[in-house]
Amino acid sequence: MPDTLLREKPASALAATMAELGRSARDAAARLALASAETKVTALTAAAAAVRSRQNAILAANAEDVAAAKANGIKAAMIDRLALDPKRLEGVATGLEDIAALPDPVGRVLAAWTRPNGLEISRVAVPLGVVGIIYESRPNVTADAGAIALKSGNAAILRGGSESFHSSRALVAALQDGLHAARLPEAAIQLVPTRDRDAVGHMLGMSGVIDIIVPRGGASLIERVQRESRIPVIAHLEGLCHTYIDGAADPEKARAIALNAKMRRVSICGATETLLVDRKAKAMLPPILADLRAAGCELRGDAEVRTMAPGIAPASEEDWRTEYLDAILAVRLVDGVAAAIAHIERYGSHHTDAIVTEDEAAAEKFLREVDSAIVLVNASTQFADGGEFGMGAEIGISTQRLPPRGPVGAAELTTYKYLVRGSGQVRP
Repeated sequence: MPDTLLREKPASALAATMAELGRSARDAAARLALASAETKVTALTAAAAAVRSRQNAILAANAEDVAAAKANGIKAAMIDRLALDPKRLEGVATGLEDIAALPDPVGRVLAAWTRPNGLEISRVAVPLGVVGIIYESRPNVTADAGAIALKSGNAAILRGGSESFHSSRALVAALQDGLHAARLPEAAIQLVPTRDRDAVGHMLGMSGVIDIIVPRGGASLIERVQRESRIPVIAHLEGLCHTYIDGAADPEKARAIALNAKMRRVSICGATETLLVDRKAKAMLPPILADLRAAGCELRGDAEVRTMAPGIAPASEEDWRTEYLDAILAVRLVDGVAAAIAHIERYGSHHTDAIVTEDEAAAEKFLREVDSAIVLVNASTQFADGGEFGMGAEIGISTQRLPPRGPVGAAELTTYKYLVRGSGQVRP
């Protein structure tokens, strides 16, 4: 149904549309749960081919979204997240093929044992059912989310950001081409056909229809979902990531990692937002700051950092709590690894944090004590990505303590059931 038509109809029309999405998704989920691994691979590889064959249409739809975003004054970093080009679109197609090539997560035997009475018990992975995914303006998430849901045998209801509406609609059409090629129901991957904000509220109330909600976006979106949802939530909180340069760091590693962690791509959730530097390593800081400035990064530092590089803006208390998603970095000197850990615990979002050091004891302390979903040693925080973990792709980095935690890929969108095989046993 065209978006314009939905916006002109009363709330009852939106409720009816969402109810129909739910009904068709549940029917599709029942079929997907029984689909063979080969059928799902066929659907995903056909979807990748459709992304390539539909390139012109997808890029035209994306250009419409980008033009509207610019006209509405959207920040450049957010437009970077929104924009597609032939190279990025080929990455989307390759990502679908990577997901297709992953081992099928459904039917895995997670554990098996035999009881003294002869009962054979196994714990086996099964799909969750219907997954509702609410995300902001990154059209590649549309493809990743739909593909991961399909690979794990789940139907997906996607509610993308309004800024990426046309792009997401074009990508879902390609995904549905793949489903059709594999003789799977096209309702297995559906996009909410409206930019009406009330659609999110409807999704959050669809208990009994949607089995899990996965929000991916800014703090306000996550807070709303956690506050209003009547459905279990896999939370992807903001990526307030840190890189700590220890006194025992290798200067060249520190320099390369700091620059990459911030500036490789500033708009992703794994980008470093705060650089912490051991006072014992302060001699390493000037060339690092020079590299960052040369790359176009705006620096904000504490009083001591500012004396080392004139012209740096003062960092406020709010800077230590800010996910910039932009070419801005807060920099602070600390007294060793314990102080760095304390800063991360106070200000961080439990997403991704890294230490650069050649001191094994400092590295192990950081790994053990930093309570984040991803903790790295001598590597850029930009590796916080399901694809880089060999998971094909992910639909977010879960920062909650309950599983799944970290990158949420196909295997993480399964639950399990127990299969018990007997030979006539009765309980005494």
